Amino acid sequence: CHSGISGKSQILFALVFTTRYLDLFTTFISAYNTVMKVIFLICAYVTVYMIYVRFRKTFDSENDSFRLEFLLVPVTGLAFLENHSFTPLEILWTFSIYLESVAILPQLFMISKTGEAETITTHYLFFLGLYRALYIANWVWRYHTEKFYDQIAVVSGVVQTIFYCDFFYLYVTKG
Repeated sequence: CHSGISGKSQILFALVFTTRYLDLFTTFISAYNTVMKVIFLICAYVTVYMIYVRFRKTFDSENDSFRLEFLLVPVTGLAFLENHSFTPLEILWTFSIYLESVAILPQLFMISKTGEAETITTHYLFFLGLYRALYIANWVWRYHTEKFYDQIAVVSGVVQTIFYCDFFYLYVTKG
């Protein structure tokens, strides 16, 4: 049963990884990098398959009703307007960064609509938030050691972190 998981958030995460990892076809960084990107893509699409096909009978489509165009249209426009270089791969990478910052909103909307979440769902969200916190630690480390700062990634990450803060507060207080 996966009645508490938003299939729409999972579709958005699959789209995030797809648009972010298109460089698999143009740039080889390392075997590790390639394998990890492929694993992320496979996991994202297997999750969507499991929700919408394998376990569709337990999927709560009535409460997973967030309208994705409310995220996709502004994120697409922003990716065209604010990017590092106006090239297709760069615009798609930027789109993935912006989309990742709001991809959790259908899940949070679903929880607010139902007023509750299964324990496994809250743990899942907690670990997604922890993943974001580790990203922030990585930015601090990279700035400290390399003087590297990507404004698009940092601003988007801060937006995403704000969405998780409310959830973290509920997670800790309702435990």
